Amino acid sequence: MQMESSTVVLYPSPGIGHLVSMVELGKLIQTHHSSLSIIILLIPATFETCATDKYIATVSATNPSLTFHHLSAITLPPGFSTEFLDLAFGIPELYNPIVHDTLVSISENSTIKAVILDFFSNAAFQVVKCLSLPVYYFYTGGASGLCVFLYLATIHKTTTKSIKELNIYFDIPGVPPIHSSEMPAVFSDRESNPYKNFIHTSSNMAKSSGIIANSFAGFEERAIATLRDGKCIPVGPTPPVYLIGPLIASMFLCFGSMGVFKKEQLKEIAFGLEKSGKRFLWVVREPPSDDVNESPHSGGKDFSLDAVLPEGFLARTSDKGLVVKNWAPQKAILNHDSVGGFVSHCGWNSSLEAVVAGVPMVAWPLYAEQKMNRVYLVEEMKVALRLKMSTDDYVTAEAVEETMTKLMEGEEGRVLRERVTEMSLRAKAAVEDGGDIFKLTQPWTDMLRDQAHAKSHAVEDAHVHVGLII
Repeated sequence: MQMESSTVVLYPSPGIGHLVSMVELGKLIQTHHSSLSIIILLIPATFETCATDKYIATVSATNPSLTFHHLSAITLPPGFSTEFLDLAFGIPELYNPIVHDTLVSISENSTIKAVILDFFSNAAFQVVKCLSLPVYYFYTGGASGLCVFLYLATIHKTTTKSIKELNIYFDIPGVPPIHSSEMPAVFSDRESNPYKNFIHTSSNMAKSSGIIANSFAGFEERAIATLRDGKCIPVGPTPPVYLIGPLIASMFLCFGSMGVFKKEQLKEIAFGLEKSGKRFLWVVREPPSDDVNESPHSGGKDFSLDAVLPEGFLARTSDKGLVVKNWAPQKAILNHDSVGGFVSHCGWNSSLEAVVAGVPMVAWPLYAEQKMNRVYLVEEMKVALRLKMSTDDYVTAEAVEETMTKLMEGEEGRVLRERVTEMSLRAKAAVEDGGDIFKLTQPWTDMLRDQAHAKSHAVEDAHVHVGLII
């Protein structure tokens, strides 16, 4: 008798960064459990993001076992907020009825073993629970960031002011003390919709069947131990936490307007690099226009390097440096033997790429959770140096020169290289071992085996009934 098919449903946010991460998770599950079908639910992106059609077509052609299910477009109600985070959290809520019907439809032909949500897809939590399906969350950051995210509800309950009004260090289990100024800006105002949505997501994560994080054993040891000891959710049990990293996509970069520097900052970087005398490869993106009425550039437009860098800089550094516009194959560059350091914005994916490649970092956070990541990378994992920044996040040429010299010639740099080399070996061992993917999928494969056993006896025992898990 043919065994009923089994499916894992992934529900990412439509933003390209979240979509790529979820697709990589689907590939990983498929690699280890080819019998499981993977269905990825897609909602149309009504906020600005990179086009995904070409990416989806490429993945579909090369990974036919991954199915993309496009949910029907809906019209936003009048007056719906156009702020990015309101859209990112609010649109999935509008799609809940469609997601409900889609999951029911999938269940008619296949057993859904799990539904894995992106944190922006949090609105679907109640839908999945209502259908009695196991619901997991994929936290695309690491274990340290997850400690903070799960502890956010406790911070909310134990404080009365918004984080932006505080000048304190938060003592969060599993991570070094984090100053209120280093918390993500979206956490700063407790009366804002994004803050309330993140609190709600944190609460639902604590009630899920499990949380998947992009990290590996031996990298964030204290944070991992803290999560598994349940110390980040003091008021109740902590769901299982699965480490499936380092999960790094093949090079696929999308440039928005958030990570660009103004002309003044570009010139300070240039002067600092020139003074350091170090060899460098610098990817420069077009700075934002001084015209406030002009839309931000996408970062892919052609522009003149001479117009944004100090006069004569390119000629003076031609024997030591190479400046390229907009894009470079980061993963390939980091894995080149000649690369001795990486000035990084502390995005989690870039940080993991550097660690896997065994390249120490200079931490230069720009936005989102990157200042928190800097704390982990510098103070806890000890794979990065902190770059001196002013209160308005400006970096001088002297700070660039000093940090480059410290990284490439100083004792701190030598210790850092030894440390990151060890982390690289651990990362590669984690990939070979498969991480926690077996722990994550074991309940699903156990159910497959049990259902197959039950079906084999169904003809002999008319009282045996195997139903869908919905």
